[in-house]
Amino acid sequence: MTSHPPALDELDRKIIAALIANARTSFAEIGAEIGLSAPAVKRRVDRLKEAEVITGFTTMVSPEALGWGTEAYVEVYCDSAAPPRRLADVVRDYPEITAAMTVTGGADALLHIRATGIQHFEEVLERIRAEPFIRKTISVIVLSHLLAGSPEAAASPTSPTAPSRRGGETNRH
Repeated sequence: MTSHPPALDELDRKIIAALIANARTSFAEIGAEIGLSAPAVKRRVDRLKEAEVITGFTTMVSPEALGWGTEAYVEVYCDSAAPPRRLADVVRDYPEITAAMTVTGGADALLHIRATGIQHFEEVLERIRAEPFIRKTISVIVLSHLLAGSPEAAASPTSPTAPSRRGGETNRH
């Protein structure tokens, strides 16, 4: 039996949008914005967590502040015998790989890699290419982020200035 995602009403969507914009927003602040009490917001957030609509909260850190100033996307092409779980086992061994997914198109997977510099990136890429089931890779180095608030930008200070986004609307400060 497959479970269906719970139906979200407009208040749930507003709560989710507020938490996406800033996960540290208090229930009282969210409630004041959408017309609910803080306990009512908490009950809804608890329900959304229980239903796995909200799957967690996170902190975004500037990668440059941690010394990870080089960023790239790498298309990975595997031998036909390489199932996704085999690739998943490999990418877990690389702290430089911040995201990995199987994709449609010519490539089998797409990796998001952070490194301390080009030399470090090249070393990571060579280790990935050495895996016996990887046929080839195609790399693209990121120059700048066009959406400064995106998770990939991770609050990067080198990102172009862009308005904050909350639920598709520009914040009014």
